Amino acid sequence: MGAYINIGKAGFQSVRNGEYVDKSGLISIVNNALFTERRFSCVSRSRRFGKSVAAKMLCAYYDHSCDSRSLFSDLEIASNPSFEKHLNKYPVIYLDMTNFTTRFKDDGIMEHVQKELKADIHEAYPDVPVKDDDDLMAYLIRVVEFTQQPFIFIIDEWDAICREFMTGAHAMDEYVSWLRRMFKGSNSPQVFAGVYMTGILPIKKYKTESALNNFTEYSMVEPRRMASYFGFTKDEVKALAEKHRMDFDELVKWYDGYQIGDERSIFNPNSVMQAIDAGRCRSFWAATGAYDAVAHYIQMNYEGLKDDVLRMLAGERCAVDPTGFQNDMSVIQSKDDVLTVLIHLGYLSYDWKESECYIPNREVAGEMVNAVKMNNWSHVADAIEKSKQLLQATLRGDEEAVARGVDAAHDENTSILSYNDEHSLACVLSIAYYYASNDYIILRELATGKGFADLVLIPRKNVNSPAIVIELKYDKAVDTAIEQIKRRQYSAKVAQYSDNLLLVGITYERESKEHRCCIERGGMG
Repeated sequence: MGAYINIGKAGFQSVRNGEYVDKSGLISIVNNALFTERRFSCVSRSRRFGKSVAAKMLCAYYDHSCDSRSLFSDLEIASNPSFEKHLNKYPVIYLDMTNFTTRFKDDGIMEHVQKELKADIHEAYPDVPVKDDDDLMAYLIRVVEFTQQPFIFIIDEWDAICREFMTGAHAMDEYVSWLRRMFKGSNSPQVFAGVYMTGILPIKKYKTESALNNFTEYSMVEPRRMASYFGFTKDEVKALAEKHRMDFDELVKWYDGYQIGDERSIFNPNSVMQAIDAGRCRSFWAATGAYDAVAHYIQMNYEGLKDDVLRMLAGERCAVDPTGFQNDMSVIQSKDDVLTVLIHLGYLSYDWKESECYIPNREVAGEMVNAVKMNNWSHVADAIEKSKQLLQATLRGDEEAVARGVDAAHDENTSILSYNDEHSLACVLSIAYYYASNDYIILRELATGKGFADLVLIPRKNVNSPAIVIELKYDKAVDTAIEQIKRRQYSAKVAQYSDNLLLVGITYERESKEHRCCIERGGMG
């Protein structure tokens, strides 16, 4: 066992010793690509989405220096036809690039990488001589010629150098040259049965497109068939909740919401496991290390970015085109680039069918608010504080304060909304009542027996507050909005609060541009 070659099964053994959600089906996808044109794969996901666990799993499965059958015998992969064919059959090189970026900050970092890997591999193959002018690839070619055994090469945090060094730096140029030498040369198929890399960003760009266009990419934007293998699915979290007697609805509220490819409900796995260990849900996002990055990017404030962040905090979605992003964190040229970076970092989720992004859950929304405050976005920070005041005024039945609050929200958000438009006013209300998301599930246009309620606030579990039904009207007497609420047949979600319910009617007069409010307590008749 070496530091980089044939590291064995210990990493995955430690994973299996704890709570493990079976993601071994990933192995079958990698197996099917071995010895084919698709043998070069790169998976990019946000931090704490299981990339390193998957890398440890692959090391344990392929490494011929150990017997790891017992670690996989009860997992999904054991029943796959390819399981026996590739189990513990290859010499495996494992490289975590952060081991070098944390130690070496100079432009000669790739010299250190090659020197240490070459020495470690030579120790494993002492009968294969190292020549003075050998780089790592030259030596690997000689090893494979001697052993007739191609390698599996696994690189974790492949883009660590790209994140640490600016584009155009000597270290970046050296890294790109090394990647090209290792994985794009004519000898690469001879030396490697398969190459598997992980990182936060895809590898297509960073000025490496010509160097690495033979890699198949599996990203947050284009996950292909690996969507369900990083992050937890709803069924997996439901099983964990039942096993550990956790409130599944709370786990959904805090950690669900990612759409990755066709998987429409993916949870942050690290946060779910942290919550289970802590016995309660709260934000674990700050520990991912991505917080400083999001604060930096939203500070750029390209035109319309503040408005889009505010809309998304209110539960809205925003259009995004990720295709122009160069996959280089140091080259941000537009609002779309900022939003795309936030998708890759996990601060936003991406709906590829609609080309829209949105904040996935309560945990991320809270960290986004922190980032906004850190950047002194007074416009957004003030809106959040006013939202708190608006909810308090609603709960105490202060009709004039509610009317003033909605009026201010309407005025302050004319940059993103058509002023005299009913849908726009509904959107303004979502923004105005953003703060309520801490204690309420906020539903826009909740279906009723006769039409839709414009905004419904359902108390979260263990919150002793009334449900709130809000109806909007244009150029009508304010009591007509209340009467319309009473005439409708609302779903059981609202009906169960008939003894603890606030009916809120809000009207807007186009000519005077004033809002009026009426609040009643009690049932709907």
